[in-house]
Amino acid sequence: MDVENLVSPVIQGSDDNILDATLRPKKLTDFIGQHTTKQNLQVAMSAAKGRGESLDHILVYGPPGLGKTTLANVIAHEMAVSIRTTSGPAIERAGDVAAILTSLEPGDVLFIDEIHRLNRNIEEMLYSAMEDFAIDLIIGKGPSARTLRLDLPKFTLIGATTRIASLSSPLRDRFGMVYRLDFYDPPDIEKIINRSAKILKIDIDKAGLSTISLCARRTPRIANRLLKRVRDYAQVHGNGVVDAVTSKKSLDCLHIDHYGLDEIDRRMLRTIIEKFSGGPVGLSTIAAAIAEEKETIEEVYEPYLIQMGLLERTGRGRKATPHAYSHLGLAPPHAV
Repeated sequence: MDVENLVSPVIQGSDDNILDATLRPKKLTDFIGQHTTKQNLQVAMSAAKGRGESLDHILVYGPPGLGKTTLANVIAHEMAVSIRTTSGPAIERAGDVAAILTSLEPGDVLFIDEIHRLNRNIEEMLYSAMEDFAIDLIIGKGPSARTLRLDLPKFTLIGATTRIASLSSPLRDRFGMVYRLDFYDPPDIEKIINRSAKILKIDIDKAGLSTISLCARRTPRIANRLLKRVRDYAQVHGNGVVDAVTSKKSLDCLHIDHYGLDEIDRRMLRTIIEKFSGGPVGLSTIAAAIAEEKETIEEVYEPYLIQMGLLERTGRGRKATPHAYSHLGLAPPHAV
């Protein structure tokens, strides 16, 4: 069993992913936003270090791109322990989870991204690992089969999910700390962009900072991605300085408006308004109409549209709000 195929101690991937890794804060004081979560974590970490114990297991949930992976790495750094990273889909068999758990050192952090995608058999193995720091393995088959109990070092499991409701209650209840990451306030997004610009040595003025911030969908991952694309545009079509004009032209090329909506967002809203009279309309129908997967709509596009008051989720389906009509320049229903 090659544990390194299941667990990675470093962030690997494309050049953009490696660059993203350099932008991730290492200390809790450098982690911008999520103030309540940070305060509670600081207390828990200080208490655990004072007792010489590992942290209790932590579950972090919220929309994509808000810093769940970053927070896990910050926790490991603050606790001065190693972090091993894997994901729910990567763990397919009971032997996989046994190999991962037995490779941990005392105090290590095991980070499982997309933990809601673990199959139920793997979840059941984690119950005893999380509570008793031991796992039971069945060796052999039939009448000669026997159970072997393996003791594990004390470790901290950090699970991240965008769909906390998909976790079974027994697994969810075994996490001692559960934190929700919310969308960031615009001032915090500006701080994140400013910090990233300094790390990447990008010359950006306050107007350019504000322009990108307004289009970042209150999400750090998107903010950093837009910053890099605007930097490229400024380098090729400008003088290398990211200002308001350069930012606006770059975002126009990406078809991103001042609300941070892209073509798919606008197509989704227009489809609801023009093809289905503004709704309500079912998620499956919207997915078929715009040729997107239901899960993508539900997890990636909907949360921000609802947060901005452009979309309403009702018992009968999704419905465009009057604000959506106004944003798209369309006549509201009562004026038709």
